[in-house]
Amino acid sequence: MNLATFSPPARGLILAGAFALVVVLLESAAAILAPLLLAVFIAIISTPALAWMRRKGVPKWIGLALIAFILLDIGSLIALLATGALEGFRDSFPTYQERFLLLSEEFGQWLEAIGMSNSTEAVSDLLDPNQVSRAVSLILSNASGIFATGFLVLLATIFILLEAPGFPAKLRAAFHLTAEGEARIARLLEAINRYMRIKSLTSLGTAACVWLLLTWLGIDFAVLWALIAFFFNFIPVVGNILMMIPAVLLALVQVGLGTAAAVAVGYLVINTAIGNVIEPRIMGKGMGVSTLVVFISLLFWGWLFGTVGMFLAVPLTAATVIALEASPHTRPLAILLGPEIAPTKITTKDEPAPPT
Repeated sequence: MNLATFSPPARGLILAGAFALVVVLLESAAAILAPLLLAVFIAIISTPALAWMRRKGVPKWIGLALIAFILLDIGSLIALLATGALEGFRDSFPTYQERFLLLSEEFGQWLEAIGMSNSTEAVSDLLDPNQVSRAVSLILSNASGIFATGFLVLLATIFILLEAPGFPAKLRAAFHLTAEGEARIARLLEAINRYMRIKSLTSLGTAACVWLLLTWLGIDFAVLWALIAFFFNFIPVVGNILMMIPAVLLALVQVGLGTAAAVAVGYLVINTAIGNVIEPRIMGKGMGVSTLVVFISLLFWGWLFGTVGMFLAVPLTAATVIALEASPHTRPLAILLGPEIAPTKITTKDEPAPPT
């Protein structure tokens, strides 16, 4: 069936129906696809290291074993730090709970004093410390499942790296790729690799700065908030805001309003310096996706694949844009999702065109 034989409205309806069907299928398979997508992106990051070792004469199996060992060590270190910090926070939480309840009650009374009725009950329901305790206990009780998923992702990454050298030939044989199609795939992989590598480094820098800031101010569990900063830095648009909330609240409960304000200012300085100054300078044009589309993609991929979708929202959207560019029927959508285009002046009949 050739889409060109249909009218533009009919083509739009067909594409919309196909998109809706794909979304429904992806949502139904999200439990399987989410860890596989994470494994794919980890494999993309690891491929240059494996290729470098191959060029140096290292056998493939030894290179794969080294990469698996490094990934396992990194994952184990993160898991040990996270579980240890969460257990310590859970054990110490009762010491903060009374102070937190007192502050929330005072905040609700202040809101009622300025004219917002029933604020005390609303604030108590919204800032219920028992919800925090239950959330931490739930994470720790599901730790074995999280570790099992992480091990599954590691295995999938190894198998993807094992098959990676043969992927180009398989794609050429299966889809009869032209030179333009191969260049488009290579451009996508290079952009994803660069984005994930730079984002990992800037996230590590953000976590280190947060740990130094909170340690200097004497805030408890600085390692836990640094880990949260590392992972939340991968979430575009809202991650920089969400990462500071628990640390600011703990500073408010543990010390007071002045220290909480200092923590908030410190986070703002760190995120502005790294996210708005350093990262754009070394990343350049980024992934070729507009800021509005990044925010919408965060909501869409987060709804579809959960936390993994939020982490991978930008590279997934960039892959979608490049896939849409491949067909003339979907290229307008790729242009709409892409970066901002400089406006061009439209000349009229009576107005001469500018000289070239």
